Amino acid sequence: MESIDVLMAEHRLIERVLDATESAAGRLERGATVRAGFFEEVVEFLIGFADGCHHHKEEDVLFPAMVRAGLPRDEGPIAVMLAEHEQGRALVRAIGEGAAALGSGDSAAAGGLVAAVRGYVALLRAHIQKEDQILFPMAAQLLSAEAEHSLIQGFDRVEREDVAPGGHTRLHDLAAALVREGEAVAQ
Repeated sequence: MESIDVLMAEHRLIERVLDATESAAGRLERGATVRAGFFEEVVEFLIGFADGCHHHKEEDVLFPAMVRAGLPRDEGPIAVMLAEHEQGRALVRAIGEGAAALGSGDSAAAGGLVAAVRGYVALLRAHIQKEDQILFPMAAQLLSAEAEHSLIQGFDRVEREDVAPGGHTRLHDLAAALVREGEAVAQ
């Protein structure tokens, strides 16, 4: 299904940013200097793309289609995914707070920032694996060709209306810059 391919491609982009973020957090943990703005930009990407675009496609388009096809919303896989989205939002807030404190010169904030990054990365990696291996194959079996057409239209609407104009491209560019910086930090 094209819609599932779109979501999985977004997962791969998110994973590349997670790799870069984890690398920078490891360097910070070892006492090296990491630009505080890096983590602030990671938060911008996570709020704008991972949550504002990707999770909206799931929560506002895919999950309702799966519920209409008979999967319960308040228990089972969809309920787990929704709960994990909320856990991720809390961890992103913690990363943002740690990045702001670090940026204002509070070097003691590094430990909390690293812990929040590690928690978020672990949560999201497991979350992505569940979606890729369980939820998305389930969607492919449940949803009709008509539903697939509606999903693609819904995804387009999310990108047009829920992400600021030009924001989707800007967030992809931000991801690429974060990955480059994360790879440089790993050296």
